Amino acid sequence: MSRAALLVLADGRFPAGGHAHSGGAEAAVKAGRITGAASLEDFCRGRLHTAGRVAAALAAAAVLGVDPVELDAAADARTPSPALRVAARKLGRQLMRAARVTWPSPELDALAREFPKGAHQPVVLGVAARAAGLGAVDAAYCAVYESVSGPASATVRLLSLDPFDATGVLARLVPELDRVADAAVEAARVAVDGGVDVLPAASAPLLEISGEGHAAWPVRLFAS
Repeated sequence: MSRAALLVLADGRFPAGGHAHSGGAEAAVKAGRITGAASLEDFCRGRLHTAGRVAAALAAAAVLGVDPVELDAAADARTPSPALRVAARKLGRQLMRAARVTWPSPELDALAREFPKGAHQPVVLGVAARAAGLGAVDAAYCAVYESVSGPASATVRLLSLDPFDATGVLARLVPELDRVADAAVEAARVAVDGGVDVLPAASAPLLEISGEGHAAWPVRLFAS
């Protein structure tokens, strides 16, 4: 296992397409639910314990060898919004392109053939982490960090929020990131024998509803 590979995969400059997505922050800013650092922290905390928790468990399960086709179906079932399913698959397709060049792997090739239009991003993340020689906990940490770092970075652009304040939000969430990542790995281990139905299915209805509305905007800064 290489911690350096984890840094490469988690780096915001890794060309996985995340910079084009706000994780729901753009819609939340427009609706007045994010107005500064305090409300950004509330938003990120909610996203971490719902979408982040689900993504982390899916990614960790993929590293542990759970069938990625079954995991993709599980991700679909946990994403009610068609717009967010499309966004997740676009992100998965972009991550797949980057991962196959960076860590060539028969498993990545097989997943790309199975889902030519893209598998769900957390599933691809897990298979990519496995190809990079990383463990389930590494994939879980990547997923939970992405779940909050994306909205934080987007809010800097959307509100001209001080980057130091946005980073402070992420730092204050660190203990919760640890707990969510650990719980996700435990759930993934259970799923190895218990199947994908035992994975978390924490819901965030407002994210789903906002995602549908955001997709219909005629002009937007972010894709989701």
